Amino acid sequence: MIKKLAFILSIIFIILTFAGAGYILFNGGKVNAGYACVPMVFALLSLSFYRKYK
Repeated sequence: MIKKLAFILSIIFIILTFAGAGYILFNGGKVNAGYACVPMVFALLSLSFYRKYK
């Protein structure tokens, strides 16, 4: 159960990371880089939980 939840959360956060990176590139880098960095941190945490319970 935890393994599946961590995997789904990691996929969601990876998609949000790429969406944030696209938003940054679309605005020419004038917006905060946190739109891509914060979801990537949560994606890495989710992937580490997934690997721990695998």
